[in-house]
Amino acid sequence: MTTRRRKRHTPEQIVRKLRDADAILNCGKDEAAVLRPSEVSQSTYERWRKQYGGMKAADAKRLKELEEENRRLKEIVADQTLDIKMLKHLSEGNWYALPESARRCSSCGRSSKFRSVARAA
Repeated sequence: MTTRRRKRHTPEQIVRKLRDADAILNCGKDEAAVLRPSEVSQSTYERWRKQYGGMKAADAKRLKELEEENRRLKEIVADQTLDIKMLKHLSEGNWYALPESARRCSSCGRSSKFRSVARAA
């Protein structure tokens, strides 16, 4: 069994392949005849059909841009939420009373730099 090399397709390429596939299907050929020249699997074809069916290339490109912008905005919101939680915790004034496990760095296990400040207070 030969394995195909993975390839990322741009939204324009996807829409073009779907349009070509529709033309081949309308000529009366079966789905296998559509997938072979497109060099995509059945599951990929179905996923593309569900996501990009009926779109023009410009619409598909805009969809990808909006999805990327949405991902970046979600990341910003998550960072801001974390900052707000941290500031609320610090404003309560009991941040130095954390258990020893919480004062250690999760990646290296060393004590936090705030430990000495907390004991001095």
